[in-house]
Amino acid sequence: MKSQKKFIAKLHRISQPFLCLILLSTACLFFTGCKRNTEPISRTGFYFDTVIQITLYDTEDTSILDGCFELAETYEQLFSATVEGSDVWNINHSGGKDVIVSEETISILETSINYAVMTNGALDPTIRPVSELWPFGSEDEPHVPAEADIKEALSHVSYQNIQMRCADTPEITQSGHSTVSLGDADASIDLGAVAKGYIADQMKAYLLSQNVHSACISLGGNVLVIGEKPDHSPFRIGIQEPFAPEGTSLGTVEIRDTSMVTSGIYERCFYEGDVFYHHILDTATGYPVDNELAAVTILCPSSTKADIVSTACMCLGLEKGRLLLEDFPDVEYMLITKDGTQYCSDGFFLN
Repeated sequence: MKSQKKFIAKLHRISQPFLCLILLSTACLFFTGCKRNTEPISRTGFYFDTVIQITLYDTEDTSILDGCFELAETYEQLFSATVEGSDVWNINHSGGKDVIVSEETISILETSINYAVMTNGALDPTIRPVSELWPFGSEDEPHVPAEADIKEALSHVSYQNIQMRCADTPEITQSGHSTVSLGDADASIDLGAVAKGYIADQMKAYLLSQNVHSACISLGGNVLVIGEKPDHSPFRIGIQEPFAPEGTSLGTVEIRDTSMVTSGIYERCFYEGDVFYHHILDTATGYPVDNELAAVTILCPSSTKADIVSTACMCLGLEKGRLLLEDFPDVEYMLITKDGTQYCSDGFFLN
């Protein structure tokens, strides 16, 4: 217990994104096989409060990497809850007034609300009043918020507070702008469960438009690969073993032209006394979700779906999560319980 607690205390400041990048350093940057005409080009940066890495295998044009990071900057200016002046920041600080937003902000909010409905509010984009109370990933000494503060924050959590008016609706056709407001002025939005997946999909579309057909996009552990390696072999992506020392691989998954996203309770977490706390919060209690699951890995062509479904399953737990997954024929999955039991779909192969 003491050794695990010491490791958790060290790990709570390190997010899943960074851990996955360590595994990807071998999975994405090196491969064997037939000789290539070009060497891969890669760039790393820091966006969305995490490390991101883009690696291109079939081009030497670094201006394409420039374009990827310009997209990262653009979307951070739209979706970040902490960047002053972003669409989400403006909504959260509007006092309940209408805020003009981009069509992409409308799109990602619609996706978030759809999954909130699908999960009966277990996954809710208005969780931010609660999540702000918990110091996961901050430089502050981790601590459990006061129960009264959690209760107050919970009273402002409801996706039904999000009110959207799209540009093509009759009442605002003259303005030509879409707007978002919050029915509760003290409510606030956090798109952390879906934003990186959405951005990865947009980067993929951009890269394909630039005639890139072999690439690896890692946005804080949300991994999307385009095509296959130039030698026609699949990409091999490692999966971190829950609670094991950093870089301990549970196994690898071979993927082509798809996305892999893992959510788990072991990335941002801490102990207070002998009680374990992690960053995936229960919208009913305001405390970390308490169910059988330690980690969920989702494979899906859509990184947006992989991202939000992985978190939704963590919020729902093993049985309800598996029921949700039955609705998605394009998803393969591995659910890992706290005792290490693995539940895999028929098309999920761990090597």
